[in-house]
Amino acid sequence: MKIDVNSDMGEGFGVYQLCDDAELINSVSSANIACGGHAGDPVLMTRLVRLARQRGVGIGAHPGYPDRQGFGRRPLPYTADEICQQVAYQLGALQAIAKAEGTSVVHLSFHAAMGNRINQDEALADQVMQMLTRIEPGLIIFCMPDSLIESAAQRAGLKTLPLFLVDRAYDRQGQLVPRGVEGAVITEEAQVRARVRQFLTDGTVTTIEGSVLPVRAQSLLIHSDTPGSVTLASLVRSEIERCGHTLATAADVLS
Repeated sequence: MKIDVNSDMGEGFGVYQLCDDAELINSVSSANIACGGHAGDPVLMTRLVRLARQRGVGIGAHPGYPDRQGFGRRPLPYTADEICQQVAYQLGALQAIAKAEGTSVVHLSFHAAMGNRINQDEALADQVMQMLTRIEPGLIIFCMPDSLIESAAQRAGLKTLPLFLVDRAYDRQGQLVPRGVEGAVITEEAQVRARVRQFLTDGTVTTIEGSVLPVRAQSLLIHSDTPGSVTLASLVRSEIERCGHTLATAADVLS
């Protein structure tokens, strides 16, 4: 089975960097590059595009609310039009940089509060996806399975790639456990390895309450701001290969 591993990258600005992106990118097949909203700047975006091109890693836009102090994780009172404008603005910036470097943006993954807002409003999700279709009809949308974003993207004719977040706990409803809850962010290497193996062999995840749920996914996500993310991403890649599966970009997985 072909499976994608992705991570959010370039989540810094100026001299500030969240993690060692140059090392992290060695373990992934898709890079979600911050586009200047919650993080990122032209220098970081260009650096990540160049690294991704050199390593054969798929390039994706990672738009979020323009709230660096809150890292894009705080809800902002944006209108639907303003959200569409931010997504178009940030995607367009990364597309221009990628084109200047002789490559292109192939996927998009929403960041934090912006993604949550779009995923809670069907009309907004449809509006955003229709706009994205006008910008780039071949774009792949990274999303949680059975989400409003997934269904809206498919209605708009966009390809979707469902995600399994290996460093985040799920509850019995299949929702992510809020970050403020103890155990919501998973950093222990043996636990991450076991979750990846369980997904690959059984297609399930064990929830924070201890129940087992099916998981429909084609890409595994490690957040770059999870402590030890570089090591965890390497571990995820090794476990995929150990289980006899092949690491592939989003475009290759869906081909």
